[in-house]
Parts: sequence; structure tokens; C-alpha cells
Amino acid sequence: MVRFIIIVIILGLYLLLGIPVLGIEWIVGRFRKEKEDYQCLRMVQGAFKLMLKVTGAKITVIGEENVPDEPVLFIGNHRSYFDILLTYSRCKRLTGYVAKKEMLCYPLLRSWMKRLYCLFLDRESPREGLKTILEAIEYVKKGVSICIFPEGTRNDGEELSMLPFHSGSFKIAEKSGCPIVPISMNNTAEIFENHFPKIKKAHVIIEYGKPIYMDQMEKEQKKHISQYCQDLIQDTINKNQALV
Repeated sequence: MVRFIIIVIILGLYLLLGIPVLGIEWIVGRFRKEKEDYQCLRMVQGAFKLMLKVTGAKITVIGEENVPDEPVLFIGNHRSYFDILLTYSRCKRLTGYVAKKEMLCYPLLRSWMKRLYCLFLDRESPREGLKTILEAIEYVKKGVSICIFPEGTRNDGEELSMLPFHSGSFKIAEKSGCPIVPISMNNTAEIFENHFPKIKKAHVIIEYGKPIYMDQMEKEQKKHISQYCQDLIQDTINKNQALV
């Protein structure tokens, strides 16, 4: 319970102290936009790394060298709120996450997320969902990677289970031409969700798969890209469970 309280305090202080920081960064961005972007990225990554250190989690990372130095579409399985901290803290390039629209209800958090190129998905409206995907495609074309969890929501089922992937997520790669990088995560729910509200030490496995280029795939493969990627991640988490 102590770890949970410390993390809440860190988050609260960061959001409050971040108000003047956002103002300063806005001024910097008027002259040097890229510098502002990367300063914001590194600041948030620093806070996330501190929170992860408080959890006491042991993090084993496999295949990070597979991530190419270009905008990509990250896709991964999703079982914990800490999935975002674990993956975002490792991003070398500007990366926006696709989050549920309900996150817009938190003003300070919303401001930081927008500043970090996050997008907000309305899961109840196909029209608004398409609009979000189109925005993500434009971000990629401008050099910003996108991370999305194609299950559409956090899966609270069995450890090695996965919800069906939504095929719309892959339109980002198809229309922008960027590679898809699968992220497979094991044991992340053991940090928090499996014993809410306590935060406990856990051994987490993160594996980055080799990039997938849709323009190099056969037509039939492209049609089933969501199932192809889900099967790939499923096989990887099954394999890596022995490492936990």
C-alpha cells in the first residue's frame, strides 16, 4: 500500500508542478518545436521511470534492437495500467498513444497527453473512431510513432489470454506505410491489478518483435493482418511465460 501512495504522490506533484513547465515549453516551442517535443518526452519518461522504480519491478527487455529508427506503429497486448509506463519510458522517438476518450475528463493529465501527441478514441462512435485513426496517420507522416493496444481495452482475463484485435488499428500502418512493431508483455498485471490496491514487486518481460512492413506482404496476408499480429504476440507471451 505504501508504494501505491508514493506513486500517487509522484503523479500528483508532477501534474501540479507541470503547469508552469507546460507554459515554459510552449514558449520554447514557438522557436524550436522539436526541442520542446523531446524535452517533454524526456521529462515524462523520467517521471515514469521513477514510478517504475518505486514498484520494485524487475524488467527484462528482449529485442529492443528490432525497433527501427523511423516512425512506427507499436501494437501490444494490454493487461495493466503500467503497460503504458513500461513501454513509453523506453521510446527513443516521439510517440503518441491512443487512449480512450474518457481520459479527457482529467484536465491536467489531458493537457500533458495532448502535448505528447496522444489521441483520444471514442469506442462508441465509428465515425469518431475513424477520425482518430486519420489523425494518427497524419502524426506518423510527420514523424511521430503511434502506440495502440488493439484489444481496445485492458484485458482482465487469464494471464495468457487476449481479447480479439480490432482490425481498424492497423489502418494506421496500411495508410501511412510505417512498419508495425509488436510488443509482447508478460506479468504486468502482477504489479498492481492482481492485488489491487497494493503494488508489489514483479518480474515483467517485454519483447519487441521484428518490424512488419505491410507493403511487403501478400494481399491475403494483409487482409488478415490483425489476426497475424495477434497470433505472433500470443506465441511470444506463451514462450516468455517460462521466464517469469
